[in-house]
Amino acid sequence: MEVMFSPGVEIIYHYFPKLSEIQREQFAKLGTLYAHWNAQINVVSRKDMDSLYLHHVLHSLGIAKFIHFTPGTRVLDVGTGGGFPGIPLAILFPELSFHLVDSIGKKIKVVREVSTAIGLKNMEAYHMRAEQLDEKYDFVVSRAVTRLADFYPWVSNKFLKKDKNAIPNGILYLKGGDLREEIREARVRAEIHPLSQYFAEDFFETKHLVYIPV
Repeated sequence: MEVMFSPGVEIIYHYFPKLSEIQREQFAKLGTLYAHWNAQINVVSRKDMDSLYLHHVLHSLGIAKFIHFTPGTRVLDVGTGGGFPGIPLAILFPELSFHLVDSIGKKIKVVREVSTAIGLKNMEAYHMRAEQLDEKYDFVVSRAVTRLADFYPWVSNKFLKKDKNAIPNGILYLKGGDLREEIREARVRAEIHPLSQYFAEDFFETKHLVYIPV
């Protein structure tokens, strides 16, 4: 399959201007790769494909505006779907170790194919549920997989004890809407950071990053 550079990647270059040439090429290839795989295995809403970079790639990178991870940090992406936020973060932070999990095998197939095509060396993808993992991580990331009251028990025992970043280890959860009731229901101590403070596009007006230290 010929991989051509995709329109829309410029928004990534705008918000992350210090990318290496390799990173720029990796981001640029995502549009064509996801268009190819999404036609076979629906991992991104069909109507969303034209907005892949805004709705999926840049949204995923909202985490990177909140924290610049220390090299060697271990990150688990739970319910990664087509590889978000894990793949964009793995491109941006090549010195981190990423594990992406999803309970749907065909989605993990796409994640592996995309990862191989862009030459990611710091990421592994598994067809399994988070509860089945025995390993420990510094951070767990996810994009609106389910309500926090359900999500938190899946991952609450997955964290390393020692902190190596500027903030304590914990959950970095991307979700939209009014999250106050959901956080109360989950009975967790959480910070809500609006993504509109990092990105000017209207899409981010209702989008948030929830940080739950553990």
